[in-house]
Amino acid sequence: MKLVREGKADIRLVPSVVSGDPSDRRSIITAASIPAKKLGIKTAQPVSMALRICPDLVIVRGDWAWYKQCSQGFISICRSYSPVLQQFSIDECYIDMTWRCSQEDPVSVATRLKDEIKSSLGFTVNVGVGSNKLLAKMASDFEKPDKVHTLWESEVQKKMWPLGVRDLLWVGRKTEERLISNGILTIGDLAGLGMGTLSQLVGQKFARQLHENANGRDDSPVETEHAEAKSYSAERTFSKDLSDPKDIDRALFKVACIVAHRIRKDGFRASTVSMFVKYKDFTVSQKQCRTEKPTDVTAVILNEARHLLSEAWDGVTPVRQVGLGVSKLTHETSEQMSLFEDPKMEYYREWDREYDKKMK
Repeated sequence: MKLVREGKADIRLVPSVVSGDPSDRRSIITAASIPAKKLGIKTAQPVSMALRICPDLVIVRGDWAWYKQCSQGFISICRSYSPVLQQFSIDECYIDMTWRCSQEDPVSVATRLKDEIKSSLGFTVNVGVGSNKLLAKMASDFEKPDKVHTLWESEVQKKMWPLGVRDLLWVGRKTEERLISNGILTIGDLAGLGMGTLSQLVGQKFARQLHENANGRDDSPVETEHAEAKSYSAERTFSKDLSDPKDIDRALFKVACIVAHRIRKDGFRASTVSMFVKYKDFTVSQKQCRTEKPTDVTAVILNEARHLLSEAWDGVTPVRQVGLGVSKLTHETSEQMSLFEDPKMEYYREWDREYDKKMK
């Protein structure tokens, strides 16, 4: 859009991508045009891989100051429709429209929002309308651009189940490979799979989340900024880019220790873990998951982050920074006893107690 205003060609109409450094073939793609996506080019891919797919690919450098300005305008318009808003990324957010849409048609409101963003800011957006956050997000990723799509619970079987398993929110590359190798090709296949079989493939906790999501169920609320502020995070920036998995894991361990210590110090337990890796061109790959129950144990948080790392990072591309965060905090301290609790858990807690003593 900015290039068009400057009298340049509209790169949205041709195979094109945005990256941090167009001259560096190792640079990571942060955005791709619809024509590029149709060729199989995706975000988080190295430029070199995209060029093998399309040698004539147009590559432009990202303009982060402009993106921030557009993001602020976008969020401002969205917030005018409802104060209950949760920003998901620089260009995505969830809006709780329950009260407003009890008096107006949801699709009409969404269309008005989409058109206002286009007329005021000059760029197009897709709006997904659903009965929960998962379905709204899935709907927003349907056919683009400049569209409004619905995905109600009654439409899950028709609209969502035929999609490939990778299209389900939170399913990463390695999970996709594991599912496909076992004949689970679509979201519908996943929805109909027994919990026992699915648990053997991805673990009991993640299996429960995948099964719920594949069936269109998500009970997470739209969290306002006040709720989102209740989180803890830490990151580690390297003096030189690292690509050795052992070095990355060591850094992840250190930030996990810091974050877990902080929540224990403040009397919290967390039920959501997120992590990110940042590359030298400042592009970011991030993942998030829920824990089986609220925890403040370093080892549990670290193991969740390690699983997320395997989904977010290809294990090869050099990394400039790694970070870890926890959210959905509670002061609740009572725990339901489990016959299947990790026998090492008491050792983990004792390790934490010793670490906390050293940090005083």
